[in-house]
Amino acid sequence: MNYGENEQMYETINNARQALTRMTSQLRTGHTVDPIAADNRCNFFTATDEDISYLFNSADGKLYLITNSNGNQYVLCNNVTAATFTKTPDGTGQDCKSVEISLTVQAGDFQRTLAAAAVIRRNLPF
Repeated sequence: MNYGENEQMYETINNARQALTRMTSQLRTGHTVDPIAADNRCNFFTATDEDISYLFNSADGKLYLITNSNGNQYVLCNNVTAATFTKTPDGTGQDCKSVEISLTVQAGDFQRTLAAAAVIRRNLPF
């Protein structure tokens, strides 16, 4: 593997890690996660009650942050070949208590899957 390939691999993995950190942070402090959203999507409200979604679009290989109030889309991560949001519903079936995220990125011939989980703290019983 040459220097350019190593650099591209590093940047791709670093961007994926940053995206995972952002998503898990927002999920941990957020609330009202949609338990029935498709596996490539996570809809919820942030700590400041902003209605947002994370969406993996396989057609363009990007992971997006969407602000649902105005439909604006922001690219969180490029070079994504797969992304899933596995939601664990709470006892009511109306919300989630946790979300597991799996994100696979590719740089050249190199592919890596990263994973993270977030417990929705505002949804925990006290």
